[in-house]
Amino acid sequence: MLEGLITSKTRIKLLTKFFINAGTTAYLRHLESEFGESTNAIRVELNRLEKAGLLESERSGNKKIFRANTQHPYFGEINRILLKFVGIEAVIDQVVRKVGVLVRAYVTGDFAMGRPGNILDIALIGSGFDYAYLNSLIKRAEQTVSFKIRYITLEPGEEKLFVSTQNSVLLVWSSGN
Repeated sequence: MLEGLITSKTRIKLLTKFFINAGTTAYLRHLESEFGESTNAIRVELNRLEKAGLLESERSGNKKIFRANTQHPYFGEINRILLKFVGIEAVIDQVVRKVGVLVRAYVTGDFAMGRPGNILDIALIGSGFDYAYLNSLIKRAEQTVSFKIRYITLEPGEEKLFVSTQNSVLLVWSSGN
């Protein structure tokens, strides 16, 4: 779907990297090793996105560190499109909102770092989960996306410790929103 609108695979990777999790930062050489593409192709796309105001950068020594411009008027829309593109929104709609007493849901691991992979890790914070129903929803959601879904359930009192021990955590749903 997105490949039909944006013909540069590098641009799609960059948008996914920076706009799924706005806290993500990266520099050129890191992106080169992560994407397995030439620095020139990545540099061209980074410059285009920065010129359009979608990315911001700052110098740290000899590195130019990039991040999403969360103040850009289209940030929210791009974020929602990319969540649909990688399938997280479908998972959240099918799984998160229909089980037990849910307080918050987090995506962790590669997806939280803007690197969609083969497994989506979700942490569900709440109580009274119907595990049989949750497992059936996970199986149904997996049929609509290109990855497996792995989840963990935690009581609200365990949330703070869990979040503090993860490398990357992205809040994707909260009962307050």
